Amino acid sequence: MTKNSSKGGLVYSTEVGRMCPACGQALAACVCKSQTRAAAIGDGVVQVSRQTKGRGGKSVTVVKGLALDPLALAVLGKTLRAACGSGGTVKDGAIEVQGDHCDMVMAALTKLGHSPKRVGG
Repeated sequence: MTKNSSKGGLVYSTEVGRMCPACGQALAACVCKSQTRAAAIGDGVVQVSRQTKGRGGKSVTVVKGLALDPLALAVLGKTLRAACGSGGTVKDGAIEVQGDHCDMVMAALTKLGHSPKRVGG
């Protein structure tokens, strides 16, 4: 089955799955994706801190400074949340893990090859 968008472009094919609306290739072989890949947001200095401001008194472990593209940052965020057994999100180039898990996050980052630094009180 194929489904056409209002512009007339192919958006899905049963042979290859989802199609890129810009170049018409399968998403796995998309040409424009590699050209417009977002640059890394962080500076390479991995900082792990605990914050409570603006969160109703609840603490959140924040990881900033990772020099990764948004997709790799989301995958790393999922790995850290799973290691801590907690929820969280990725916002503005920073990974937020619910709860005070600074030690576990630092251990997981070290195991993955990063060199994190503890920042703040």
